[in-house]
Amino acid sequence: MQEHKRKRILITGAAGFLGSHLCDRFIEEGFHVIGMDNLVTGDIKNIEHLFHLAQFEFYHHDVSKFVHVPGELHYILHFASPASPIDYLKIPIQTLKVGSLGTHNLLGLAKSKQARILVASTSEVYGDPLVSPQNEEYWGNVNPVGPRGVYDEAKRFQEAMTMAYHNFHGLETRIARIFNTFGPRMRLHDGRALPNFISQALQGKDLTVFGDGSQTRSFIYVSDQVEGIFKLLFSDYPLPVNIGNPEEMTLLAVAQEIIKLTQSQSSIRFEKLPVDDPKQRRPDIDKAIRLLNWKPQVSRKNGLENTINYYRNLFQEQ
Repeated sequence: MQEHKRKRILITGAAGFLGSHLCDRFIEEGFHVIGMDNLVTGDIKNIEHLFHLAQFEFYHHDVSKFVHVPGELHYILHFASPASPIDYLKIPIQTLKVGSLGTHNLLGLAKSKQARILVASTSEVYGDPLVSPQNEEYWGNVNPVGPRGVYDEAKRFQEAMTMAYHNFHGLETRIARIFNTFGPRMRLHDGRALPNFISQALQGKDLTVFGDGSQTRSFIYVSDQVEGIFKLLFSDYPLPVNIGNPEEMTLLAVAQEIIKLTQSQSSIRFEKLPVDDPKQRRPDIDKAIRLLNWKPQVSRKNGLENTINYYRNLFQEQ
């Protein structure tokens, strides 16, 4: 912890689900944390518990516009972006801009400050994959002009721009390919499978499963994701690394498990599969195990119970 004292880190998307947990972690590790968010999809409540701390400051700013941070800066975590289909279908152009202009601005800032930057990429760069599990050498199967293309291609461009700065300018860069992450602070109406299922189950509503529910996902609890990102930032590996849980489940099985854990009387309702919805998601994490000495520790059941309790409390507060 001593070596991190007075180190300054900028975390974009700080009021979001993952960003806020990263703020907590770096505060705990002794960093001075500068949070930045335009609050389009983030929630200030996620970080208001940090506002009284001298080692935390917050900038209400859109990183798609010029980014200035006075003073020294040692690290940057670029986590600003809509991350749910419900968001990036609603604000497609902003999604493209934060992945392109925002990434360019932050890489430029990192270069001027001689800071190391880690960018949050996604398993969505693999699109609807033709191989399983997906390893980092797989180039993906993405529809660039489909409804999900605004997010998928923004993240693919982000990776390309990051590697260009690494190769051309010698910038210290890291790329985390993040798989489905869940836990407290995910929004109730986030639009992704787990928040939807839990929210519906707790309200006694039918759980909405798209298609026949045979499509698979691999869910990782937020504390495991944060640990993987932390270790990746302080590794010396510049190429993309999958951070996820290789335990694969069908969405139908996940919905059934949540009904059981919430002791809900809900049924399951099937709806039409959205366009380009991936049929499989399962990370190959051999690289993370080998390079970072990291793998998930929290069981899905424990993670789901923590998340369900968080949502229960949210409903009680409303």
